Amino acid sequence: MAYPTPVNSQITDAVTQQNVAVLAAAPAIAMGAIYQSSAHSIGILFQNTTAAQRQASICAQAATNQGVMQIYSVNTIAAAMAARKVTQANTTNNLIAALAVLRSLRLI
Repeated sequence: MAYPTPVNSQITDAVTQQNVAVLAAAPAIAMGAIYQSSAHSIGILFQNTTAAQRQASICAQAATNQGVMQIYSVNTIAAAMAARKVTQANTTNNLIAALAVLRSLRLI
């Protein structure tokens, strides 16, 4: 002890040793806090990555669904175009051509 005090020397020694122990443990506690923060940040990163993959999968399924719907609607569009041509012209040749188109599409 540097200065004599009216407090018991054992008490001052105990307080001094506790202060030294706190100072000695500070770097380890700080590193523990840094590691814990880093682990939490990486966990959030993985959650965001998983969410982005899920959203991309949903978008891919929607695009595939739209493509399949367009593929299946080709015959319907061709029939609608033929019907439009028939309604615009009253000639026999157009009716025969429309009938041939519908037969080729196996709609009749």
